[in-house]
Amino acid sequence: QVQLVESGGGLVQAGGSLRLSCAASGRIFSINAMGWYRQAPGKQRELVAVITSGSTTTNYADSVKGRFTISRDNAKNTVYLQMNSLKPEDTAVYYCNAELAVSYDYRAMDYWGKGTLVTVSS
Repeated sequence: QVQLVESGGGLVQAGGSLRLSCAASGRIFSINAMGWYRQAPGKQRELVAVITSGSTTTNYADSVKGRFTISRDNAKNTVYLQMNSLKPEDTAVYYCNAELAVSYDYRAMDYWGKGTLVTVSS
């Protein structure tokens, strides 16, 4: 079984910072892209940031560019999201996503964490 466990969410004032972490564990052969998504109340889940396996390419939602930074540590199967200059509109449940294969003869599939709540007060 594969598990993705997020941590680092919480309550912060506008302008503050938080760092989210997501560790993948279990039967893992390889991990391709890893990313963060978020879902605010009453809204659809949206992509926040994604990073390729070699950390050579990152992509961000326009709303977080210049404020959020995604990174990963392949030795730890962990992806991070550094969030600075937080705004009330960043309030959401943040989900970790990883495209990974459990064996050399299994195609890579998407796995999700259960989410961590980020609340930004004004």
